[in-house]
Amino acid sequence: MILALSLSLLGLLALSIPVGIVLFLLGFGISQFFSFFPLMRALGQVVWSSSDSSTLIAIPFFVLLGEILVRGGIATNTYAALDKWFSWLPGGLIHANIGTATMFSATSGSSVATAATVATVAMPQAERLGYDPKLFSGAIAAGGTLGIMIPPSINLIVYGFLTQTSIPQLFLAGLVPGLLMALVFVIVTAVLCTIKPSLGGESRSFGWGERLASLVHLLPIAVLFFVVVGAIYAGWATPTESAAIGVVMALVIVAANGGISRDMFGSSLVGTVRITSMITLVIMGAYFLNFTLTSAGLGQLLTNTLSNLHFGPLGTLAVIIGMYIVLGFFIETLSLMVATIPIVVPIIIQLGFDKVWFGILLIVMIEMALITPPVGLNLYVVQSARKSGSMTDVMLGTIPYVLVMLAMLVMLIVVPGLALYLPTHFG
Repeated sequence: MILALSLSLLGLLALSIPVGIVLFLLGFGISQFFSFFPLMRALGQVVWSSSDSSTLIAIPFFVLLGEILVRGGIATNTYAALDKWFSWLPGGLIHANIGTATMFSATSGSSVATAATVATVAMPQAERLGYDPKLFSGAIAAGGTLGIMIPPSINLIVYGFLTQTSIPQLFLAGLVPGLLMALVFVIVTAVLCTIKPSLGGESRSFGWGERLASLVHLLPIAVLFFVVVGAIYAGWATPTESAAIGVVMALVIVAANGGISRDMFGSSLVGTVRITSMITLVIMGAYFLNFTLTSAGLGQLLTNTLSNLHFGPLGTLAVIIGMYIVLGFFIETLSLMVATIPIVVPIIIQLGFDKVWFGILLIVMIEMALITPPVGLNLYVVQSARKSGSMTDVMLGTIPYVLVMLAMLVMLIVVPGLALYLPTHFG
């Protein structure tokens, strides 16, 4: 059954069938061929129960928050401000790419939206100033992945919903690893450009007067982040209420910068409906698939198979990590999450691992999938913003950052406190 399910999943995705429909089709197939019970009769109840949760209301609000900032032209001013603060480092503007991606990650909650925003603003600068296209575009693709690690993260909300894990605790757990990866991205870029200066452009220095004046474009984003996240941990607002506050603040920021218009707001709403509908359909499909898998006994079968390997907890964890890395090459990231979480997380808990910690470990693997071919979405987003060159340039440019993510996986396993310290002491 495991082999049939895996081949069916890859085959249906290869046909470009929408992910949510694929999950429902797999559930129908399991009900038809691997179960003696009429599981289809529970379809209505499962679909309703999977979507009847107040937790999910946070998703459209966070999506709308990101859409408003992206379409309101805030990225251009943010990028110019960070250029003044970071361009003295070896690598020049590449650090502004990472810095802008980090700041937008702390507001949008979406890796693809973050990468698209930074790429649109940054790529014209790279071509004008003669930067090496590989490392420059690779840094944008990798920096964009931070959108699903640094809170607020839509993927962490989905993980929390599917595993019944505290979303505020997941947000806290992702903060240190996300910021640490952003810092290591900067360090690795500086080291590479010091060793081989041709990878980066000319380093530029700006006076303190210009730097301080640029803070007017950075402070609103920082305040937005601290209000949205801080309200959750202070107990003043739920994630849903906090996201709604963030939407209002984003509108005020965009209006203050003269970026608000009827077309901008309309396109933000349309984009929010499209993304939220896709996510909701995927979640409903994942719930139905999980229901049929559990009824057919696949969860127990997989648990027994892993137990019979006699690898021990760390060995079994290594097998699961290897599975995710391989599947990440072929399956879109949200699909990979929702199709595997209901099966894998119970095994992780049975092995004695913390599910908050595993959520962060999983997000790092999902981040890797976003920048590895052939289906790494961020690669295509960045390439679409370039005026020339091949996709190979973007792929090669992400290699140093993929290695950083692999190192983060090892660090999280060796030092779980990187993810668990904040939730334990402040959650």
